[in-house]
Amino acid sequence: MKRRIVVKIGSNVLTRPDGLLDVTRLSSLVDQLAELRRAGFELVVVSSGAVAAGRGELRRLEGLGRLDPVSSRQLFSAVGQAKLINRYYDLFREHGMNCGQVLATKENFDRRGHYLNQKNCMETMLAHGVIPIVNENDTVSVTELMFTDNDELSGLIAAMMDAERLIILSNIDGMYTGDPSEPGSRLIERIGLDDDPTGFVAAGKSSHGRGGMASKCRIARLVAADGIEVVIANGKREGILTALCTGADVPHTVFEPAERPASSVKKWIAHSGSFAKGSLRVNDGAAEALLRPRGGVSLLAVGVDAIDGDFDADDIVTVITAAGDTIGWGRVSVDARTASAMLGKSGGRPLIHADYIYIS
Repeated sequence: MKRRIVVKIGSNVLTRPDGLLDVTRLSSLVDQLAELRRAGFELVVVSSGAVAAGRGELRRLEGLGRLDPVSSRQLFSAVGQAKLINRYYDLFREHGMNCGQVLATKENFDRRGHYLNQKNCMETMLAHGVIPIVNENDTVSVTELMFTDNDELSGLIAAMMDAERLIILSNIDGMYTGDPSEPGSRLIERIGLDDDPTGFVAAGKSSHGRGGMASKCRIARLVAADGIEVVIANGKREGILTALCTGADVPHTVFEPAERPASSVKKWIAHSGSFAKGSLRVNDGAAEALLRPRGGVSLLAVGVDAIDGDFDADDIVTVITAAGDTIGWGRVSVDARTASAMLGKSGGRPLIHADYIYIS
């Protein structure tokens, strides 16, 4: 049985209090990853830390304070990506293992062809015993093209690679019923698909990354709905990865997966909401049909009242109700101009076929 896990290592795990890369922590995590690899696990690592690594190399340069946030991030990551992957390479080589770098942008996920090309690359790496080290390509990403954070990227990778588990390592033990620093707060050990823990989550960002617990919770619920178990745990705890994978009793939060995994196409669509090029506003009858538990319903032009955006055929679009609520996403079969001409008409091809629509 394939035991494939994606491990996301957050900025707060790999960054020291002074903002530099924590090489000791990185070495400890690689030791654990190597142990899991020897135990038969297939591993994909989504790693933060490039900006911290670059900051450490360039901290003595003059004029850094005058750079805008995007330019400084591009500069630090351009230098830091090389340093970080070399650290991983050297550390895994000590265990007789190979790793390889995969740099991703949103453009790798918004078209099905690009998506499958990247999946094939990483499948080939795994088939030949090479551990993919994935990170966002910050050197070419600008604000509107950035992932929300590496939590979002790790969710996309877990769905793409049909992982059985996504482990998100942060600097706390998991999700709590309140502020973890408050005496009355307790760790939430298990979260079911029908549970809504968002009321416990603060909206703030982490100190060294772009994400936070709200982002982790949102991504974890989406990935769990795909049939992938999600674990949030403290990456600063010694031996945390080996403990989680061997069933040892360590604090963590588990998001329980759906019993019936989504198809690979619907997994892609489910995680493509942030890539949507437009929207289709459906009438009440179409919304009711799409939301029925049995599913398997295509969206016909007669059920659409309005469109928004300049999309092409095969782009991802958002499906919204007359009240403006998002109920799903889908791969549209025609461009925006053709869709406009079809609105309200019976017959013809579906605007979104049932195989290419994901209802949230």
